[in-house]
Amino acid sequence: MSKPVVAIVGRPNVGKSTLFNDIAGSQISIVDDRPGVTRDRIYADCTWLDRGFTLIDTGGIEPDSLEVIPAQMREQAEIAIETADVIILVVDGREGLMDDDQRVTEILRRSRKPVVLCVNKIDNFQKEQNAIYEFYGLGLGDPFPVSAANRQGVGDLLDEVCASFPENTGKDEGDDRPRIAIVGRPNVGKSSIVNRLVGENRVIVSDIAGTTRDAIDTPLVRNGQEYVLIDTAGLRRKSKIHENIERFSIIRTVTAVDRADVVVLVIDATAGVTEQDAKIAGIAHERGKGILIAVNKWDAYADKTDKSVYTFEAETRRILSYLDYADILFISAKTGQRLDRMFTKIDNIIQAINLRVGTGVLNEVLARALAAQQPPSDKGRRLRVFYMTQVGTKPPTFAVFVNDKTLMHYSYTRYLENQVRDAFGFRGTPLRFLIRERKGEENA
Repeated sequence: MSKPVVAIVGRPNVGKSTLFNDIAGSQISIVDDRPGVTRDRIYADCTWLDRGFTLIDTGGIEPDSLEVIPAQMREQAEIAIETADVIILVVDGREGLMDDDQRVTEILRRSRKPVVLCVNKIDNFQKEQNAIYEFYGLGLGDPFPVSAANRQGVGDLLDEVCASFPENTGKDEGDDRPRIAIVGRPNVGKSSIVNRLVGENRVIVSDIAGTTRDAIDTPLVRNGQEYVLIDTAGLRRKSKIHENIERFSIIRTVTAVDRADVVVLVIDATAGVTEQDAKIAGIAHERGKGILIAVNKWDAYADKTDKSVYTFEAETRRILSYLDYADILFISAKTGQRLDRMFTKIDNIIQAINLRVGTGVLNEVLARALAAQQPPSDKGRRLRVFYMTQVGTKPPTFAVFVNDKTLMHYSYTRYLENQVRDAFGFRGTPLRFLIRERKGEENA
């Protein structure tokens, strides 16, 4: 299920990043201390009350001119507008209404997206309330006075943001078809893979815009099973915004991954695994999606030997070590090499992300694991693991009940994960372990 996307926009130096950090710092939900998971801090998964959303920051753009919004700022604002469900326009209450505020507002008004006006740097509402009134001139409704630096007024702002979410946000009602997101850096062959799969099967119902986030939903049928391919290949590098287009490719990937059951990470064999690949892989891993790594353009890989596959796979697994559960498939969208195997692996992943294990058989595995490797101890106190039960799917999630969760080291959790994988497979999906203390037990 996808989350609403909220973009923070505005001219430079109005406090966009401060507001972003305030909301993300107090409400962030993507914190993950697992080694190897790469994050791009331009986005954060946040919650306010009972509503979850993805927050994106458009800070860091310095205009070249004080007279007009430069092309770079305009490009970034337009990307944020396309991506977002709701937009927070931040203005500076100390400086007052500026011409650039008017220009940004004109761009936002044309988008027909909900816009919430945030008047920042209002540290004392009683003394500075008159500074707020002039912003009614933007025609965006009631301004919300905020001091992001002092964390004042942010709650009222977020109440209005959440009230502006589209009613159907995050819902694919009545549609239980598996959703497959084809993700990766620009020009790695995502479109070619989709077109090849679609062309071979010739069962396209229609090409419909799935969201306003430059992702196209393509229904298809293969071996009697219906799927929906989410193609993010519409994103292309633009000459004026080299850095920012890369940053926002992450945001568009986030929205596509959120909607998917299985993520196919496409890597260019001729370029190898890049930092951007690692970021995209980290997003899918963090969000608990089934993952298949597809190394495309294998037909163009230079100096190929009988050991090339093993060498490339070893290097990929070294860089993406936290995806050791994901299969790697070497393909060529150009020639169709091994594309027929993709859906076999996808079907196996779908089974894995939905697999449920009975508590009885799960605890038999746990008992054998505890006997084979004794739980750790610290300062004379030993960890006691009482039992384990599965509490969810997509991804498979397990609650482990212990006497003291501070004694559960990451390494021992990983050991239990490996034992569960050895017993039940779960190939292609991350596993989540929730460590819980059982009340009323001896903690010795």
